[in-house]
Amino acid sequence: MLTQSLPTMGTQAATLVTRLYEQNRPIFRVEDIRNLTALSSVSARSFVRKLVDRGVVTRLKPGLFVLVPLELGQAREYMGNPFVIARELMRDKDYYLSHATAMELHGMLTQPQLVVMVSTPVFRRPITILGVPFRFIHCQRRHLFGLTEHWVTKQDQVRVSDPERTIIDGLKQPEHCGGVTEVAKGLWMRRQDLHVDKLLEYAKQLGVGAVTRRLGFLLETYEMAPAPELDRLRSGLTATYVRLDPVLPAAGKRLRRWRLQLNVDPEELRAVVQT
Repeated sequence: MLTQSLPTMGTQAATLVTRLYEQNRPIFRVEDIRNLTALSSVSARSFVRKLVDRGVVTRLKPGLFVLVPLELGQAREYMGNPFVIARELMRDKDYYLSHATAMELHGMLTQPQLVVMVSTPVFRRPITILGVPFRFIHCQRRHLFGLTEHWVTKQDQVRVSDPERTIIDGLKQPEHCGGVTEVAKGLWMRRQDLHVDKLLEYAKQLGVGAVTRRLGFLLETYEMAPAPELDRLRSGLTATYVRLDPVLPAAGKRLRRWRLQLNVDPEELRAVVQT
């Protein structure tokens, strides 16, 4: 039993830790301690401070804590899974892991990300926990579509944009993905299992002209969509030109067919196919 492996913790602490593990709640709040121990608010706070001092738990931020796995001993800075932390930071609020974070979860990147991106209709300030930055990207509530649950541990799921919505978000805000070239790489890496009809549906539902232009150009470049679908995309474009990559300065020739200023060399995008 778990309590037998915690002989130096004390009966009350060992019982609390056991219950938290049994309920799959390694990340918890002071009110959870109150509910499980019947301690008063003051006593619960004092109790958790002692657990932090003894290395039984780590304080992630005011009021939010994580159990330190027994095999780590008395680690002072244990964080756990950052994607689960993001879920717990949002608690009962609407959210989804997005942009470069979603690209990482869906195997669209070759390098791990250092920042956790969370889209939410709730305004939240960025926060850094044990050296890991969490950034919150504001989105409209009506844009909470194309989402799925993704297993990030054996016990935990988090909400994340599905692969198609991840591409659409990346084309809307490439600055949160490392630029359009990185989004293009992700599109190519997952080309075999991406559903083009869903990409087109999401672009229409989002209703952002810049996204339609960039998506159409990339689908054409990588020959991922039939000509009639591309024609339908082009039919709704206005005369306004936008930059292919808003992160980069306005430069390069204008492509009338997609109303794009090609400030990324098309050859750079085509080279993705060779990597």
